[in-house]
Amino acid sequence: MRGPALPLVRRAGAALGPGRAAGRDPGQLEKKAKGKLQKQICQVVLDHFEKQYSAELGDAWSSVRFSQSPGLESSLAEQGYHLVFPAALPYLPAAFRCYTRRAPGRFPAQKHQPGRLKEYYLLNAASLLPVLALEVKDGEDVLDLCAAPGGKSVAILQCACPGHFHCNEYDDLRSKWLEQTIESFIPDPLINLITVSKLDGRQIGDLQPEFYDKVLVDAPCSNDRSWLFSADPQQAVLRLMQRKELSSLQFQLLRSAVQALRPGGSLVYSTCTLSRAENSDVINLMLNSCRNVMPVDLSGMARGVSQEFTFLSGMQQHELLVLPEKGRAWGPMYVAKLKKVSST
Repeated sequence: MRGPALPLVRRAGAALGPGRAAGRDPGQLEKKAKGKLQKQICQVVLDHFEKQYSAELGDAWSSVRFSQSPGLESSLAEQGYHLVFPAALPYLPAAFRCYTRRAPGRFPAQKHQPGRLKEYYLLNAASLLPVLALEVKDGEDVLDLCAAPGGKSVAILQCACPGHFHCNEYDDLRSKWLEQTIESFIPDPLINLITVSKLDGRQIGDLQPEFYDKVLVDAPCSNDRSWLFSADPQQAVLRLMQRKELSSLQFQLLRSAVQALRPGGSLVYSTCTLSRAENSDVINLMLNSCRNVMPVDLSGMARGVSQEFTFLSGMQQHELLVLPEKGRAWGPMYVAKLKKVSST
């Protein structure tokens, strides 16, 4: 069930990144270095530009400073990578870039280095569907309720510039992972938009009622890919026992997300499991027990990406389930979308 690694090229690319090459792989860099010296960003000039153009251009400077790296895109094309999401998709931000290729293989990972931005994020392509389904717009207040390890948070910032972006992760270890991801991928002009917290997601709805325009609930689940390869049989048995309790937690997180939404706001619920108890059953329970939410049709999205993903047939229009299969090994990924129509 393991798919090939996928570079998610972030909007905060390498065009003017401090002291970094423009997105080529190490082999290419070594070859080019033999021919001539690599161009390096002058930090003094960059600091001056930050001060001057932030004042003169305002918000527009962020998109100029962190434009897409053409070198990385060219390198990916040479290696057989292509864009995953077609322009015909109902909602596809102009800055959103995701690449994959048919041939299996590994793309080199980049190590975390404090103070330096990475040039791409490796993840399962199906993980981007919840982000696209959320349809974040500039200026909206957004909550990523269970944000670690942070890949979807990075992708959300590819889609738009939120008015305020709250990334929450309750687990201590995963929260540190989230903070490291943000440090590795989010440039300074956007950092001020982000609040990172370690709150119990089940309580955020009470703490911040009707505060957000969009909420992503990428819920803790029985992660089919990682659980399948459990090295410790005792841990595997414990996980399978805990699996029965997950749907209750997921429903509580979802209910909290609805409370945190403003009327007219929408949320996306997602998991990386095939389990119906953690997917459709949780959504159906919410729809049956909460009168102020309604389902949102995702069938247009499913049609738009059908060339890259295989979906389980027979699902409701407000949900989709990506099935890993030979040649299209993305997923599993369940996605459902709801809209809040009135106050709680």
